[in-house]
Amino acid sequence: MSGVAVVTGASSGIGAATARRLAAEPLERIVLVARREDRLRQLAAEVGPRAGWLAVDLTAPEAPVQVREHLQRECDGRLDLLVNNAGSSWRARFADGGWENVRRTMELNFDAQVRLTEALLPLLRACAPSAIVNVASVAGRVSRAGTGAYSASKAALAAWSDALAAEEAGSGVHVGLVLPGFIATEGFPAAELTERAATRRLVSSADVAADAIVAAGLGRRAERFVPRPWALAASLRVLAPGLIRRLMAGGSASALTTRTGAERRDADHEAQ
Repeated sequence: MSGVAVVTGASSGIGAATARRLAAEPLERIVLVARREDRLRQLAAEVGPRAGWLAVDLTAPEAPVQVREHLQRECDGRLDLLVNNAGSSWRARFADGGWENVRRTMELNFDAQVRLTEALLPLLRACAPSAIVNVASVAGRVSRAGTGAYSASKAALAAWSDALAAEEAGSGVHVGLVLPGFIATEGFPAAELTERAATRRLVSSADVAADAIVAAGLGRRAERFVPRPWALAASLRVLAPGLIRRLMAGGSASALTTRTGAERRDADHEAQ
């Protein structure tokens, strides 16, 4: 697929790795979208002359229109691949964080993705065959204590992706879904997991996640877990829900969340 790709949450982690990975593809333009202008400038310089950028907070009311107008102005209205990767998380149990924590998490991790897709879908249809990749999380299939708002937002994104894939199949717009588990990055080193042989396979890298995104988008795959063994956890949630609930309610699950630094707001997206 040639043409134009948009990557949101591009200033760090999975988004930045995806931008670098897409630079190896025969794309005419890669548009980097995130909040932090300094990071975007630096990444665009690294990716090369095909990279452009737009600093915008995707939760702002005017953000979808700003992205669409940027594409119309800088890319002649072309869009062949949309990677909805922006997102974040605020760790809190519901009794402590309440509705407000759910609201702000849904606003960024789900509402912003839907609003941006709505604004850009006409461009994707006009350039079909084209693709959308929504970056959800294993947490959208298996929830842990203290991550209910994050899990809810990613579960909503996954369910909406399935419906959108069915709706857009006839228009030539493919919808792929990527579900990362623990991804080791600068902000989330996951040392407690990588140092143990028993849990090392639960952790992957942003580069591997980027490969999965390219496979789901340019390769038109339906769904990819990163790393792949996390698919077993999602299957067990269906086959043995009581077992999964007991495991997730135990101290080990809580320790994984805390010790890996699983939630931090200053990154545009770190999938867990």
